[in-house]
Amino acid sequence: MASTAPDVRSLGANLQFATWAAGAVPIAFIVHILLFRSSGSKSGGLGIFFAVFLTAAVFLWLGVVSEIVPEPYLDEVFHIPQAQRYCQGKFLEWDNKITTPPGLYWVSILIPQAAKLSGLISSYSCDPKTLRATNAISILILAYLALQCRKEIEARLHQAHSSVRIAGISQYAMHTALNIALFPLLFFFSGLYYTDVVSTAVVLAAFLNHLHRVGRSRSSFFSDLGTILLGLFALTMRQTNVFWVVIFMGGLEAVHAVKMLRPEATKRPVVTTLSEQLLFVVKRWSVGHVHDLPLHMAYPEDMLFTAFSLVIAALCNPIRVVRQIWPYIFVLGAFGGFVVWNGGVVLGDKSNHVATVHLPQMLYIWAFFAFFSLPLFLPYAILGMNVLLSPFTSQKNGADKRSDKTTATSPSKPAAPQQEISLPLKIFSTIFNNHLLWPVYLVSTVILSSLIVRFNTIIHPFTLADNRHYMFYVFRYTIRRASWIKYFLILPYTLSRWLVWGTLSGCTTWTSTSRRETISAYRDSSRPSLFNCDPFAVADTDEPEDKRGSKSHPAPTRGDLDEKYAQDSLLFSTEPVPTSTGLIFLLATTLSLITAPLVEPRYFIIPWVIWRLLVPAWRLHDHRVTGNSWFNNAGPASVWGKVIDFCRVYDVRLVLETIWFSAINLVTGYIFLFKPYIWKAEDGSILDEGRLQRFMW
Repeated sequence: MASTAPDVRSLGANLQFATWAAGAVPIAFIVHILLFRSSGSKSGGLGIFFAVFLTAAVFLWLGVVSEIVPEPYLDEVFHIPQAQRYCQGKFLEWDNKITTPPGLYWVSILIPQAAKLSGLISSYSCDPKTLRATNAISILILAYLALQCRKEIEARLHQAHSSVRIAGISQYAMHTALNIALFPLLFFFSGLYYTDVVSTAVVLAAFLNHLHRVGRSRSSFFSDLGTILLGLFALTMRQTNVFWVVIFMGGLEAVHAVKMLRPEATKRPVVTTLSEQLLFVVKRWSVGHVHDLPLHMAYPEDMLFTAFSLVIAALCNPIRVVRQIWPYIFVLGAFGGFVVWNGGVVLGDKSNHVATVHLPQMLYIWAFFAFFSLPLFLPYAILGMNVLLSPFTSQKNGADKRSDKTTATSPSKPAAPQQEISLPLKIFSTIFNNHLLWPVYLVSTVILSSLIVRFNTIIHPFTLADNRHYMFYVFRYTIRRASWIKYFLILPYTLSRWLVWGTLSGCTTWTSTSRRETISAYRDSSRPSLFNCDPFAVADTDEPEDKRGSKSHPAPTRGDLDEKYAQDSLLFSTEPVPTSTGLIFLLATTLSLITAPLVEPRYFIIPWVIWRLLVPAWRLHDHRVTGNSWFNNAGPASVWGKVIDFCRVYDVRLVLETIWFSAINLVTGYIFLFKPYIWKAEDGSILDEGRLQRFMW
C-alpha cells in the first residue's frame, strides 16, 4: 500500500514551493510599482517583468508537480497513454473512455517531432513530465494571445471613434494577459496533461484572427481560409468550442458586416402614430442604422432594440452577412457532419455524457465569476463605502448638489414639437423613455430563477460520487444540505449577475445616470456614432438624427493621441464594448453550458476568459459622483494620497487580482501536492488499490 508521507525530496520541494510562493507576490508588486513609476519605457519594462514572472511560476509549478506526482493522475490515466500510442505511431487505436477529440495529442506529438527533425532538439520522450510540459508552454502562448486579443479589442473600440490607429500595447492589456494566465483553473492544469489549456489557447488564436478580420472593411480569401482552419482546429480540442468559434465569433462578424453598411445620416420625421414611428425605425434598421449603444449606456429595453435591429438588418442584407460569415458556416457544417458520422457529440463514453437541458448552469456561472473575479468588484465596494461614510465626511454647501441635480434632471433630448400624438405611441414612448422595463426585468429574472431552481436542478452522479473535486463539497454543503438553500442561493446568483454585468459595462453608478454618457473616453469625439436608433426617441426638427448630440471638436491627430496617452496610460482601455457584443457573449455562454448535465468548473474557463478580455479598465475618479467623496479627503503628500493618485493612473484592481489568484493557486497547489489521502469504503476497506487521491478542480 502506498504511503501518505512524502519523501525527503518532496519535503524539500514543499519548502522550496512555499518559500517561493510566500515571497514572490510582495516582491513582484514592489518591482511592478517601481517599474510603473520609473521613467523610460514603462510598458516595455512591465512586459518583460510579467513574462519572466509568469515563466518562472509556470515551470516551477510543473517541476514540483512532476516530482511529487510523477505518475499519471485521474484523467491523465487516459490522456497520457493515448498520447504515448500516438508517439508510437498507433493513430488508429483509441481509448473509449476519452470523450474529446485528439487535438491535444497532435500538438503534443507533431510539434516536438517537427522540432526534432529540424535539429532544435536531439530526442523526444513521451513520459508524463514531457507531455505535461505541453501545457506549461501552451499557457505562455495563451498569455501572449490574450495580450494580443486585448490590444485588438482596444484598437477596434478606438477605431469606431477615430481613424488614427493606436500605437503600442497598453499596460492594462499586459496586466490583463498575466492575470488570465494566472487564472487558477488554467494555471493549475498547466502542470498536468489535460485538454483545457491548449483548448483555450486555440480558441484565443481564433478570436485574435476574428479581431483582425473585423479591423478591415472586407475579408480576403486567405483570411477566410485561415478562419476555417483555426475553427476546425479548435473543434479537435473540445466539441463545445463550436459555440465560441461559430456562434460568438461568427455572430460578432455578422454585426460587423451590418455596421459596415454605414448608411447616410437622415432626419427623423415628426410622426404622430405608432405605425409611422415603427415604419421609420424598421427602415433605418434595415439599411444598417442599428441600435447598439456602448454597454454602460444600455438599459433592458436597449438590449431588446439591439437584438431586433440586428436581426432585421441581417435579414435585409443576407448576401453581405453571408459573405462575411461563410467560413463559420463551413465550420458549423463540418461539425454537423462529425456529429452524424459519430452518432453523437462526444467520443467514447456516450452513456455518461448525454446532452440535456440544464438551465441552472446559467445561475452557477455568475457565482463562479464572482468568486474568482472578486477584486474586480472594488468599484462597488468604494461606491458602498462612499454612501455609508458620506454623512461623516466634510460637508459642502448645496451648490454642488443642486448642480448635480440639474445635470441629472435636465433633458438630454430636445423637446418634441407640439403636435397631438396617438395614444399607443404615447404609451410606448412613456414606457421606454422612462425605463419602466427595468423593474419588470428585475422581477422577471427572480421569478425565472425560482422556476429554474424548482423544476430543473440536476445533480449528476459524477458530482455525488467523486470527492476528489471541490465541486463535490460545494454541492454537499449547499444544495444537498437542505432543500431551502437552493432557493436562498437565488439571491447571491442575482447579485453576482449584476456585479459581473456591471463590471463588463465598466460603470458602477447604479443609481445615477447623469454621468453615464461622460464615462466614455471618446465623449468629445468629432466622429458621430452610427449605431443609435432608438425606436421611441423624441424627434429633433433641426438636425439629422445621426448628428444630434455630437460636438464640434477637431479630430485628434497622432500627436494629440500620443500626448494624451503619455499623460494617461488608461486612455484607450476604459471604453466598454457595444451592447451587441455583450448579448452575443451571453448567447454563446448559454448554448455552451445548458446542454451539459455535469457541473464542471472547467466548463466555465473559456466563458470567463472571453469575459475577462472584454472587461474595460477602471480608474478611481471614474466613480467620483459627488464632490465630498470620502477618498478625496486625503492630502496629496500623505501615503494615502499617493495611493489615490496611483489608483487614478493605473487599474489597481489588476494588482489585487494577481494577489488573489496567486493566493488561490498557492492554497490549491499545496492541498493537491501535500494533502493526499487514501480512498476508503464505508466499512473501512481500502479502495483503488491504496493509490493516493488528491483534491483538485
